[in-house]
Amino acid sequence: MSTAIPEPSPTPADEERTRRSERRAWYMYDWAQSVFTTSVITVFLGPYLTTLAQNAAGAGDRISVLGWMITPASLYPYATSLSVLLQLVLLPALGAIADSSGRKRELLGVTAYLGAFATMGLYFVHGDRYLLGAGLFVLANVAFGASIVVANSFLPDIADEDERDAVSSRGWAMGYLGGALLLTLNLALFLGHERLGLEEGHAVRICMVSAGVWWAVFTVIPLARLRNRRERSLRVPVRRISVGRSFTQLWQTVRSLRAYPRTLLFLVAYILFNDGIQTVIAFSATFADQALGLGQTVQIGTILMVQFVAFGGALLLGAIARRVGAKKAILGSLVVWTAVVAVAPVLQAGSAVQFFALGFFIAIVLGGTQALSRSLFSQLIPRGKEAEYFGLYEISDKGSAFLGALVLGVVLDATGGDYRLAILSLIVFFVLGFVLLLTINIPAAIRDAGNRVPEKV
Repeated sequence: MSTAIPEPSPTPADEERTRRSERRAWYMYDWAQSVFTTSVITVFLGPYLTTLAQNAAGAGDRISVLGWMITPASLYPYATSLSVLLQLVLLPALGAIADSSGRKRELLGVTAYLGAFATMGLYFVHGDRYLLGAGLFVLANVAFGASIVVANSFLPDIADEDERDAVSSRGWAMGYLGGALLLTLNLALFLGHERLGLEEGHAVRICMVSAGVWWAVFTVIPLARLRNRRERSLRVPVRRISVGRSFTQLWQTVRSLRAYPRTLLFLVAYILFNDGIQTVIAFSATFADQALGLGQTVQIGTILMVQFVAFGGALLLGAIARRVGAKKAILGSLVVWTAVVAVAPVLQAGSAVQFFALGFFIAIVLGGTQALSRSLFSQLIPRGKEAEYFGLYEISDKGSAFLGALVLGVVLDATGGDYRLAILSLIVFFVLGFVLLLTINIPAAIRDAGNRVPEKV
């Protein structure tokens, strides 16, 4: 007869302490991965890769991408679009695997470190290696999106319905704070590169590799504390992701959404307006460089300000959502985004003050729009399909704009690189997203998904 004393069952107080610990760890993944958006996508990679491509351009000021001749300015937008096409194929299948296997924590580690190491590889992009840079960015961005799918799927596990707006907003705020801290260090390195005996390009590569190192180091915290919930499903093997199976899973996920038409409509609205947001974020530095003639010192200083203000902005919109509901808070933020895109093309060349002021208005609504969208979407997902549905959601999440980047690339190609017209074309994403979101009955959508309707939505 066994004499082992059974372990006592955890009390509600124990469970609540565990959930608080998991929330803090979950916030730290926003802290870890946000530097890829701030230091790599938003600041350094776009202008750096465009400059490499311009220096390598041949006859007719064109570069060859596997035999396809394009303008140097369109290389980065096209690389972004390619990465999102790959996410379209892979992320729904990855989400389904995360849900069915229960191995969310393991999948988070694999995808996060694949992205982090690809980002570190950008250090070796120099000279005429613009194709290597584009390839590493595609790999890093796909892995980045995959890791966000898995991380977002933890939100329903660690927060009840009435807590999610606040928890999501805090996570996003932590992300901006982490991104701002590393960007501050990178700004000091970039501005002092001559005193350190570094060429400007070498300093940029060090800044990009630092983002990969930061991402890798701080990912240790969520991997140590987050828990897999569905223990019985841990026996399910992680299947090999093939192109055919991925398309099949994508089709099955989209078909399942027909049973939740309001969730589908929200997803379409989000894809539209967030595609516009991500395109503005990803190409703001390139816009400042190519259209306004502003140097990287002004660009980095403005984006650094955006990170710190966005920290408060995410918390502010979270507080507003608690009073008026997430839907109204998001709609209000989209009005500001529309105004920003309308004003950007008329900024005066060389005016750092105007660019700085525009960045301030972006910062107020930037984090809140995305944080509240994430928490609101989590309410519209049937239980057990969190990662699968977030796979579709992530297709237009951080750094993953497809339609916006494609439109930007086409307009740049057609106009010979006119960034003012290209940015103006993005206004349609915010207007359409606003109109679609306005028509959705959110409480009915939450009930359709089988979830409890919180007091304010």
